[in-house]
Amino acid sequence: LKAVILIGGPQKGTRFRPLSFEVPKPLFPVAGVPMVQHHIEACAKVPGMKEILLMGFYQPNEALSRFLVSAQQEFKVPIRYLQEYAALGTGGGIYHFRDQILSGGAEAFFVLNADVCSEFPLQEMLEFRQQHGDMHSFVILGTTANRTQALNYGCIVANADTQEVQHYVEKPSTFVSEIINCGIYLFTPAIFQHIGEVFQRNQQELALEESSNGWQRAEVIRLEQDVFTALAGSGKLYVYKTDGFWSQIKSAGSAIYASRLYLNQYSKSHPERLAQNKPGGPVIRGNVYIHPTASIDSTAVLGPNVSVGEGVTVGAGVRVRESIVLHGASLHDHTCVLNTIVGWDSTIGRWARVEGTPSDPNPNDPYAKIDSETLFRDGRLTPSITILGCSVTIPAEVVILNSIVLPHKELSRSYKNQIIL
Repeated sequence: LKAVILIGGPQKGTRFRPLSFEVPKPLFPVAGVPMVQHHIEACAKVPGMKEILLMGFYQPNEALSRFLVSAQQEFKVPIRYLQEYAALGTGGGIYHFRDQILSGGAEAFFVLNADVCSEFPLQEMLEFRQQHGDMHSFVILGTTANRTQALNYGCIVANADTQEVQHYVEKPSTFVSEIINCGIYLFTPAIFQHIGEVFQRNQQELALEESSNGWQRAEVIRLEQDVFTALAGSGKLYVYKTDGFWSQIKSAGSAIYASRLYLNQYSKSHPERLAQNKPGGPVIRGNVYIHPTASIDSTAVLGPNVSVGEGVTVGAGVRVRESIVLHGASLHDHTCVLNTIVGWDSTIGRWARVEGTPSDPNPNDPYAKIDSETLFRDGRLTPSITILGCSVTIPAEVVILNSIVLPHKELSRSYKNQIIL
């Protein structure tokens, strides 16, 4: 078995700015560890996992290399990064590197999108494939969404008895199905034949329109629109439906929601990562992750859903809730931080209040997903999570509400519903 994690590249992640300026989005910490580490950990737990490949078109940089080395040591499985020469789409990348994926005689491989958070029921997908379909069939992980939100995802119509996918539509304009694609797949080498057919078809179409400047368009292949749509109804594609948690991480606001889902799971999977109330320690409410190097005053109150990074300083009487505080940040005495991502090495002055508006799914609808909100609506900034880029300084006694502050800014007053460039 092998696993491929698609991490995309620098021109994506625009909705994740200004945080994606400092660190590739897959390395952004969610619930205290890099986003993609949750994927790697899940893959490494599957018996027979021989290699994990990260694939994208980030320039290999120091942060990525360092992360791969430490992840290899921690999970005892070879991890490599394969760099695409351009954005090749979800199918083009794995087709381009098919020899690397199949080397060593891989019988099957998982493909996971890096920008999802999930329980990753990989073992269950393997067992499901053995029970349904043959050893050459492919499995998509699906989950239930509500009728209106399903239109924002790939929708799957499956046979109720066999779970065979009969129809697949990516982001349909009208209601098709409540079962949506989670961006996690189990393939066999036979998938390359189907991707290859799309590649040939693209090449033939390009040959017909020679005037077009599509020098590399034949290689751009999207698994969802180009491959799954064609495979549906052929008896080769199945859906495994999960009731476990799942969410996309597209915007910074969805990172806080994903952090909550993972912190919640830690009580079962990593209880050692959750902070406990101790004599002389800060007050912990709900699930909180605190990096061992952080220094937190005993009168601070943290939680629920708070993740505190390396070397963070939290002063007396500070209140933090539903937030991610990144490494090196400093919250001075009596600050209040709610629904906010505090960037690396940022400082919040005494008695300041930094607050955002959560973009959580409807808690009364069990199938609600997080909306990928637009930044602006009717020419106004949509109230959302407040984001401070790296090295932002906020003075004492001001209020920052629903705002996005770009890196290296020193604010001098209060702001509300603004992007501070």
